[in-house]
Amino acid sequence: MKDPRSLRNFMIIHRPAVDEDEEDAMRPLDWGLIRRMFTYAADVRTRVRALLVLTLIRSIQLPALTWVVSLVIVGPIAHRHAAGIAAGVVGYAVLALFTDGLFHFRQRYALEIGETVVQNLRQAIFDHVQAMPMGFFNRVKLGRILGRVTSDVEALRIGIQDVFFVTAVQGGQMLFAAGIMAYCDVPLFLVVLAMAPLLWLMNRRFHGRLSHRSRATQASFSRITATIAESVNGIRVTQGFVREETNAGLFRSLLADHSRYSVALARTSAILQPLLELNSQFFVAVLLVFGGWRVSHGEMTLASLIEFFFLANLFFSPINVIGNQYNQALVAMAGAERVFRLLDTEPDWEEAPGIPDLPDPRPVRAGVEVEFRDVGFAYEAGRPVLSGVSFRAGAGQTVALVGHTGSGKSTVVGLVSKFYIPTAGSVLVDGMDLRSVSSRSLHRQMGMVPQQNFLFTGTVLDNIRLARPGATEAEVRDVVARLGCLDMVEALPRGLHTSLGERGAGLSQGQRQLVCFARAMIADPRLLILDEATSSIDGLTEARLQTALAELLKGRTSFVVAHRLSTIRGADLVLVMDGGRILESGTHQSLLSLNGHYARLHRQFARADAGP
Repeated sequence: MKDPRSLRNFMIIHRPAVDEDEEDAMRPLDWGLIRRMFTYAADVRTRVRALLVLTLIRSIQLPALTWVVSLVIVGPIAHRHAAGIAAGVVGYAVLALFTDGLFHFRQRYALEIGETVVQNLRQAIFDHVQAMPMGFFNRVKLGRILGRVTSDVEALRIGIQDVFFVTAVQGGQMLFAAGIMAYCDVPLFLVVLAMAPLLWLMNRRFHGRLSHRSRATQASFSRITATIAESVNGIRVTQGFVREETNAGLFRSLLADHSRYSVALARTSAILQPLLELNSQFFVAVLLVFGGWRVSHGEMTLASLIEFFFLANLFFSPINVIGNQYNQALVAMAGAERVFRLLDTEPDWEEAPGIPDLPDPRPVRAGVEVEFRDVGFAYEAGRPVLSGVSFRAGAGQTVALVGHTGSGKSTVVGLVSKFYIPTAGSVLVDGMDLRSVSSRSLHRQMGMVPQQNFLFTGTVLDNIRLARPGATEAEVRDVVARLGCLDMVEALPRGLHTSLGERGAGLSQGQRQLVCFARAMIADPRLLILDEATSSIDGLTEARLQTALAELLKGRTSFVVAHRLSTIRGADLVLVMDGGRILESGTHQSLLSLNGHYARLHRQFARADAGP
């Protein structure tokens, strides 16, 4: 056995992160997060640069167009100069076409950049999650992971392709309009500048209320959709226990809540828009009063006041837009923070680069030797589920793990599979500590049938070949025949080519388990894990499997978690577990002769197998 200190060269242990229940719907602007978001647009870096240039040009174009219009009005139109009017119209048309053409490319590039970031982020999340050890999935809820990939990433998309560039355009438009107004008349520009914060503060206040009520409305709608999904998935239980009226009452209350939130949102929105209109009219009135006073005292020309009036509208109009975008930006920041928190989550442990593979000595020796040396394990610190577990399984032996639910059986096979690593002691395979060999090399020599069978969308053939994609259809058919189940497969509508829905929809529970058996067998494993593998198969089906299993298990080291006597009797070693410890170990007959814990379990199993 390797010195434990030397194992540090192969394993890196991290402190597991805690999955937080509270999530912020909004988060302050963080330039570090913004820069990190754009690193996922590296594939379209040229597009990003082009879009920044287009954004700058777009910011200039609208004030320029407005200025051209005002100059034409106070110049050629006021003086009835036909040639000047024609030149102004042509100039305006050319500039407008140029503006609209650039707007097309700005929109297109923004969409392409947003899509690239979303695609790269989703790929990064998928790759990161697939590489995480099982402890991560014990702590982090599936809904959280799905939320990161869907709604949070979509919030980032909106933040990049809409919020960032729209805000840049609107902000640039305000700056250029302000510059032209300052050029036209500084005192009147200062009056406009003094009014801008009032509109901004009012906008922020009402948008804060609007955002709060919008989130409440969205949350209530999420509860409605979740209830519908749960009711559909559990329709058999609902009808079986006559809960239709109870569920309908619950759903009515959820609808009433959603209606109340929606009405509150509509009322706030109905107040905001007229108020903004009133404010705009007030600012125009103030502008006309001050501007008219300056014109009447000869401090400003009427032409300049008209130009100023157009530009002031262009200056004030982005304030409402930026207010809306600011709320969206805060939502995008919260989504980005959650996404990057997931991507930054370190695994409980990871293998160091260059970790050696587990040698495969076949055909010299088929099975593996497995040894537990004083193994302890805890899913959560301070709450051990295994303590002082020690045993040895020789190559080609079958080990049966028995005990009540929660005794630690599945944890043992999880450690053998290196889905977890011990918090104390060592697990050895062929004399090598599992910490010192790569997981991939172990899993390539391992087959498993988990307690909860899982099939992917595809055909029966695809699911069986999952363990060995290069297997021919003839090889798959041979494995199914050796399992004694070829007639069951051929009875399916298209045999091995029968299409399956999500999680194997279209097959019975027993048929799904048989596909999982075939999938494990086609891998030709040295180590076989059967975790309650026959729990979903009726007695007749299991009887058909016993002869085939006995043949297929020859020469392979097998760990079997089971409650059925037919599976336990043939084991070379039976481990009786309770409370995370091994109470008894030996063969079926030797343990019966002790008349201890196993004997009592045996009587319970016998009664269960006998049925009522």
